[in-house]
Amino acid sequence: MNGYRLAAGVTAAAVFVMGMPFAAEASGSYELRRKVIGLSGIMSVTGENEAVSRGEYAQMLVNASTYKSVALQVNATAVFADVPAQSPYASAIRIAAENQWMSGYLGGVFRPDQQITLQEAIRGILALLGYTDEDFSGNQINGRWAKYNYLELGDNIGKEPLEVLTKSDCINLFYNLLCAETSAGRDYCTVLGYELSADGEVNPLTIADNDLKGPKVVKKNYSLDDYIPFKVSEATFYLDGQISDLQRVKQAKSEGFVVIYYNTNTKTVWAYSNDGENELTGSAMVAVKGEISGIFYSSSSVMTPSTVTLEEYGDIEFRLKDSDVQFAFSIYGEMQVGDGVILICERSGGTDGVDSYTVTDYIEY
Repeated sequence: MNGYRLAAGVTAAAVFVMGMPFAAEASGSYELRRKVIGLSGIMSVTGENEAVSRGEYAQMLVNASTYKSVALQVNATAVFADVPAQSPYASAIRIAAENQWMSGYLGGVFRPDQQITLQEAIRGILALLGYTDEDFSGNQINGRWAKYNYLELGDNIGKEPLEVLTKSDCINLFYNLLCAETSAGRDYCTVLGYELSADGEVNPLTIADNDLKGPKVVKKNYSLDDYIPFKVSEATFYLDGQISDLQRVKQAKSEGFVVIYYNTNTKTVWAYSNDGENELTGSAMVAVKGEISGIFYSSSSVMTPSTVTLEEYGDIEFRLKDSDVQFAFSIYGEMQVGDGVILICERSGGTDGVDSYTVTDYIEY
């Protein structure tokens, strides 16, 4: 296996990849919405107070549509006088304009750097839901505003039509889109392959469960670009179970190494850092590296290992979570005392103040 394996039981593993169970989130809470939108790859969820430009919004619309997978294949030609072919938003703007999700201005300009207003944004959201000009007789603007409110697309936004949207507003807007029904009566999230849970919220596990790849070890002298098959500048990052960014992941890598998983469809990267000072504190997830000093079995199952210890971590016991991990450290598996290993662990605090560590994945080195 060359020391690598895909995490087994991805649905279960995905719960821990995020650093905490999704079930702990309040229904429809902003944190849940933020995680769902980050996982979906619709937009970066950092800098939430920043205003959103028309170019950025065009990219969000494409990322929230079935065009996302083919967007990079669309020729980036200059459709508008002020959107050169080399613009990072050229392809998205072309797709948005051709599908009438957004429109330009007199003089053949798009104004990609101009801040997007709610009124402009509503047109694109309703277009994704299958509504066209023909669905709004009379005053088009008033008709779209009424439909926007009827479909509850404004939940947690509270802005007037001509107000500018921030990234936080867009997180709410696109989450509401995922929960809304299309003009044909279909839950929009299913268009992208996701599902609604019983309480009508988007189930994040149906996003995290798609095409998860890893683990891969990226050492400090190597580039993330060599391990991830998409532009890292376009990725959403989580570090040790918390929302993060590229610079923080690079900083963590510079202190030793990071272990990464990634989802190509959503352009999401989950990174786990080396604990640097051999102190297992400070995060819900952690990657630890060392030499196996002991493999222990419970009295109830002498063939199934329950915990391992590492030379570098003294008598700390790392509990083996599932059958795949247990098999790897059993007499039939490839891991033995004296082997070098990196353990991906969930850290949790005990009632006695002593933390416990559960191994959810491993990499031989």
